[in-house]
Amino acid sequence: MNKKDNFALIMAGGVGSRLWPLSKSEKPKQFLDLLGMGRSLLQLTYDRLAKVCDEENIYIITNEQYAELVQEQLPGINDYQILAEPVLRNTAPCIAYAAHKIAVKNPKANMVVAPADHLILNEDAFVNAVQHAFSNVQEKDILVTFGIQPSRPDTGYGYIEYDKNSDGLTEVIQFKEKPNLEKAKEFLAHGGFLWNSGIFAWSVESIIKSLGQNAPEINAIFEGIEYYGAQEEEQIRSGYEVCPSDSIDYAILEKAKNVKVLPVQFNWSDLGTWKSIYENKEYDLANNAVHGNVVTENTNNCLIKVRDGKLAVVKGLENFIVVDENDVLVICPKDQEQSIKDIYTKIKGTENKSFI
Repeated sequence: MNKKDNFALIMAGGVGSRLWPLSKSEKPKQFLDLLGMGRSLLQLTYDRLAKVCDEENIYIITNEQYAELVQEQLPGINDYQILAEPVLRNTAPCIAYAAHKIAVKNPKANMVVAPADHLILNEDAFVNAVQHAFSNVQEKDILVTFGIQPSRPDTGYGYIEYDKNSDGLTEVIQFKEKPNLEKAKEFLAHGGFLWNSGIFAWSVESIIKSLGQNAPEINAIFEGIEYYGAQEEEQIRSGYEVCPSDSIDYAILEKAKNVKVLPVQFNWSDLGTWKSIYENKEYDLANNAVHGNVVTENTNNCLIKVRDGKLAVVKGLENFIVVDENDVLVICPKDQEQSIKDIYTKIKGTENKSFI
């Protein structure tokens, strides 16, 4: 396998509303160092993918308002590696955009697609999994999705049903939406379900073929663009104005007959919620994950974050999220954290929209 045929797409366009107020519209979560590792999530993802691709073959797709942030955090990349979306249209259009652009540069390219907001602690296992996927997609007309072996009944992820008795790449039986807790427990007990990681691998030839078959309206927009030329930006803007909004799961993966799942274990977390941040922090003796100058009393299993120069005293709380971030204070039960996104959306339409 020729490494020069390996490409990567980092999806870095989300606003991270479930991590508000730390993640805000001017600088969302993918540009933040959420765990104190000295690198933003985008930078960590780029570093990881540089182990499987030449750096000039790593493309980043983001909203156009964040293009300068990408350039600032990844100063060594070329302008052509930043794909700036004028509006959000979900994952199918952004993958179509990248696949067609990469195909112009290298029609034999394989590509791995990864969100910018994932934490992967076992990077050697990740590299091995991607290389295994690349070796298969370059020889076969298949679309590979990476499925994470679940460690708990989690309601925050979609699931993939597969044949648990198979080794390596295997058929997808069906995709499942995010379940309630009871159903998630059933999935875990059954053993034949994986978390849907949102990480994919395929050849550009295979994904473009599948886009043409299953999402022809989206595909037609991006196959007509003059990539790497002076007209690309204007043509992309015009294309996005009329492009349907659809996820790659709905547009392609739930329709195509050549989808395979690769069960993997590389210590993975989707850092999309405060719960996921809590689970990846160190705890005190009362299982509190604390950041900043905090005094607790009779407080257990909480995530507490306060800004520098401030003392927070927390008494009598259990299973709460307390986040004090500049001009916003959020206090929310951990088991209701999914409502933070809804609250964010409501505030966006009010006179308080400047706080998001």
